[in-house]
Amino acid sequence: MICKFKLQSFTFCTIVVLCLFAQSAFSQNAFETELKQKIDAFLAPLPPVTAPDTQHVSQGQLYPSDAPGSLLTPSGFGGYGSYIFGGLGAAYPELYRDNKADLIASAGFCVGNPVSAVNFAASLNMTDVHKFRDFSGNFILSRFLFAGTSISAGALQMFASKVQSDAPGSTFFMAISHAVQTIPSLTPGCSRLTYTLGLGSGRFYEKSPKDIANGKGTHGTAVFGSVSFEVIRHVNVNAEWTGMNLGFSAGIRPFKTPISFGIGVANLTRYSGDKTNLAFSVGVPLSLNRLINNN
Repeated sequence: MICKFKLQSFTFCTIVVLCLFAQSAFSQNAFETELKQKIDAFLAPLPPVTAPDTQHVSQGQLYPSDAPGSLLTPSGFGGYGSYIFGGLGAAYPELYRDNKADLIASAGFCVGNPVSAVNFAASLNMTDVHKFRDFSGNFILSRFLFAGTSISAGALQMFASKVQSDAPGSTFFMAISHAVQTIPSLTPGCSRLTYTLGLGSGRFYEKSPKDIANGKGTHGTAVFGSVSFEVIRHVNVNAEWTGMNLGFSAGIRPFKTPISFGIGVANLTRYSGDKTNLAFSVGVPLSLNRLINNN
């Protein structure tokens, strides 16, 4: 897998990718690792735990904080209900290149109830934004297991062009996340501490030819994970291992509107890449039910 930007995620989370939270619903962060193949943002929202019409959600359960809980890795928490979502990610500089930024855009939808059944999310990535080309797809299934715990499984970078894409191979992953039930957030219905553990192929395991040529080895750990802690209301700090490298990020939801932001630093070890670099994401989920009712 050729990687222009070896962050080994924005996953997501599943990411998400892009990961962002709506005014009345939580959303998963954007989560692709290499922003050329990464913020394939799965920005699917979780249920609005404080709304009066949420009897279908387990009562008394704490959900993840309403700011993005990861920038570089997927989450076990997926979508809830019918939403459309979109996002934009950036990284600077690309690995093994100087003074060049990378962009990726993503848009998709989710549908389904992960408590009684499963939620399904699909999104389309455009990894060559400047030339409006190089498309690929993500598909993710998620389900709640028990209080504060959810599991997701998915495929990233599906159907990428072998001619245009710098990462034509697909990535498959499974992740489980838990929102600690004994540490409530300042936001009603949320937990202040969330962690994720996952296993994946592709961008979580296969190093780039440039990594191999520079003596970084051929494989990562295949295991990825993250820990997110809410420092103040609507602001999280996150530590993430991407399967390739270590990164730190912050998730911010500064407004009452659905928009959220992620900013972070990646490649902090010598395990992959040639330098530390920065990543940024912005995204928004919109409820289809709300849009239909407003019309």
